[in-house]
Amino acid sequence: MKSSLPLQIRRARIVFLRLHWRGLLAGLALVVLFVGCSPIRLLRPGQNLLSKIKLEGVKQADAERLEALYQQKPNSKFPLPKLGIYQLGTVFYDSTRLRRQLNEERAKYDAKIQAARPDSVKVGKLLTKREQHVQRHQLAIDKGNAIMRLGERPVVYDTTLTRLTVQQISTFLRSQGFFRSHVATTDTVQDRQVTVTVHVTENKPFTYERLDYDIADSAVARVVLASQPASLLHLHDRYNEEVIGQERARIEALLKNAGYYDFRSQYITLEADTSYTPGTVRLRTFVANPGPNEFHHVYTIRNVNFLTDAGATRFGVQRDTIVRDSVRYLAFQHRFNTKVLDRKLAIRPNQRYNLQNTLLTQRQLADLDIFRFNTVTYRRVRTVSGDTTSRQLDAFINASPTKKYQETTELGGTYVSGKPGPFANVRLKVRNVFGGAEILEIGLRAGFEGQYNRITGRSILTTQLGANVSLILPQFLVPWRPDRFLTRYNPKTRFNGIYTYVRRPEYTRTNLEGTYDYIWQRSVYHQYVLTPVDLSLVNASRIAPYFQSLLDSLALTGSPLIRSFTQQFVPSMNATSLYNSNDFNQTRDARYYRLFVEVGGLTRSLYQQVLNDRNIQVYNFARLALDYRRYIKLGPQSFFVYRFNGGVAHALSSTEVERTDPVTKETTKIRQYIIPYDKYFFAGGASSVRAWRPRRLGPGSYATTYNVDQDGQSVLVRNYNVEQPGEVLLEGNLEYRFPVYSFIKGAVFTDFGNVWSLQKNEYREGAEFKANGFYKQFAVGSGIGIRLDFTFLILRLDVATKVYDPSAEGSNWVLRKFSLRSGNLNNINQDAPTAFNLGIGYPF
Repeated sequence: MKSSLPLQIRRARIVFLRLHWRGLLAGLALVVLFVGCSPIRLLRPGQNLLSKIKLEGVKQADAERLEALYQQKPNSKFPLPKLGIYQLGTVFYDSTRLRRQLNEERAKYDAKIQAARPDSVKVGKLLTKREQHVQRHQLAIDKGNAIMRLGERPVVYDTTLTRLTVQQISTFLRSQGFFRSHVATTDTVQDRQVTVTVHVTENKPFTYERLDYDIADSAVARVVLASQPASLLHLHDRYNEEVIGQERARIEALLKNAGYYDFRSQYITLEADTSYTPGTVRLRTFVANPGPNEFHHVYTIRNVNFLTDAGATRFGVQRDTIVRDSVRYLAFQHRFNTKVLDRKLAIRPNQRYNLQNTLLTQRQLADLDIFRFNTVTYRRVRTVSGDTTSRQLDAFINASPTKKYQETTELGGTYVSGKPGPFANVRLKVRNVFGGAEILEIGLRAGFEGQYNRITGRSILTTQLGANVSLILPQFLVPWRPDRFLTRYNPKTRFNGIYTYVRRPEYTRTNLEGTYDYIWQRSVYHQYVLTPVDLSLVNASRIAPYFQSLLDSLALTGSPLIRSFTQQFVPSMNATSLYNSNDFNQTRDARYYRLFVEVGGLTRSLYQQVLNDRNIQVYNFARLALDYRRYIKLGPQSFFVYRFNGGVAHALSSTEVERTDPVTKETTKIRQYIIPYDKYFFAGGASSVRAWRPRRLGPGSYATTYNVDQDGQSVLVRNYNVEQPGEVLLEGNLEYRFPVYSFIKGAVFTDFGNVWSLQKNEYREGAEFKANGFYKQFAVGSGIGIRLDFTFLILRLDVATKVYDPSAEGSNWVLRKFSLRSGNLNNINQDAPTAFNLGIGYPF
């Protein structure tokens, strides 16, 4: 839409904005110059600033761990100059004024409190307010104003802490086998700034020459010696006290899993003798008995009692007992199928006590999601007089049921194209639906979003509705009886149905999908999903004439977008392997990978003709996707994260289609390798290459254009608002995450990637993937991000700008066109050099 402002006013506004940006840049330049000023003025006479610590001579030890032992560290300079920020804050800091304000606040509230007596309610409120004001002023007095707290106080060099650092490093080196190491420091002062150099002389580390065992109990000795191949200690390895501690814990767990319920790590002692041979260690492992003439006892389980309603009380009523497979199930009312619970128990009567089975039972009961908590405890059975060998335990499993119904509601809104668009999600979880620990989940979602209608020139609300229902069974649903051994992998069967309805000015589209899944856990972090049946039915019931014309024109150049708006039946089977050792807030040094394999339409020859008569298309295809992420923890809240994401999809056989030559308008039949539109890959967006709009990057260096009539002539114009599907995806992300202040976190990142087509098309030059040139077509974007980490919720704003655009006209290096404008998303001919991405959670 054209502006209604007079020309003079528009010019004045442009001049004002230019002056505004120039003033802002000038102010930033002054701040940078001020931050770069020497911080010496913050020091008192005789004080020096710790500027740098250098570590020299470390060749075999872990340098990062040695640096973590520094008792004093210089002020942080990356990614923010913390000392400079603190120095800037001192300009606005006046401790005398703050103390005067503190005294005035106290006096003011003391007077109010005196006047409010004897009303205890008013006095209580005033006391609370006074305490809040006093705390705020006291914080400013003690730690500085908000700018100073955002930065760091100057680190004043302290020789005492340097000596303590030497002691810590020396102790650590000895614990790592460097018994003859030497640590010294030198400090250099220049302009009252100190550079400390830590000189480490490691010398040759001591290694294990002999590994001996001295175990008084012969039965315990047999268990320990039989496990020697799994030992963490090996001959000729470097002496390491951390590994020795881990070996101690391994032996304790080994014996507990062998039935030694009373065994403790205090019975294990490892003794190092460095006098055996020069430069070597003789390590002896002692396992002591509980006392003189006493031995360690193996315990067996006599009874297993499972209380399924722990915490419930009914006066005068006793719990009913059901016995299944020698396990006693007790409850006032048996709401859970004991057959299902029995599969989750790894603890059985007449078995030896086993710590691993105890933990496995707790984990499997927790995975059922029907109990708020569960515990496994043991009680020793009193021995018969004169029996000095047999020991027994009674096992007690206490589980408290969680709520049967759990409802979650999410409300929110968007503001796009001048229209507020509300959205709502409602989810209902019903536990133990049929008494067999089944989980039924029902979800409804509705959303409205503003969109600019290019035909009417007005903004309207688009509609998105959806529903899903899933039923999860706590075992594999198969024609045969599954082995109890599979229970330790937490098997589940899931039936899932999803319906999506989208109504926009251009079209109305529905998607109905149903899946049948098998889910199991290899470990706490590793999950597999096998989907033998995945059926989807896509239908576009309405397409606006102008949008149909756009689809037809794109189809002439080989774009597969038109196939997203035909009736399609998509049958497939797929498998997923997912490993994730991180947590929700991504606070660990962790790894993530997801491998997805899918094959579809293999049976289309059986029903292709019947569906063709109803104008429903079926395509066969294969699809492979891999996503790998690495989270490297650099500090308590600092991380370097990198990610590689790729995939390939292709049809297994060709399909005959009609194609019209855009020049001659002649129609011919050709054979193309076609896959369903939803199986293509896309690049760009908040979790991809963030400098591009979602799904708008690529393919390759090809740029989508269309004909526009200008003064009676047909002119090609670039279209920036068309989704760009590809059969090959390659992308990567590099991101450094760091704390800013309190719950505010920052990030700097660089993204690269693109999608390509596997089929050659003379009308889409540059879209085809070529092994000898694809790397030249990577799009590159960089930016910064701010994240508000509330632990339970993470809000994210990423601002990214294009650095290298393979489809740009002229020079591909487009960073020189940097601008903070995000572009007019309603204008399909306008590109946005900068993208603002709002989201919930981290991008990856």
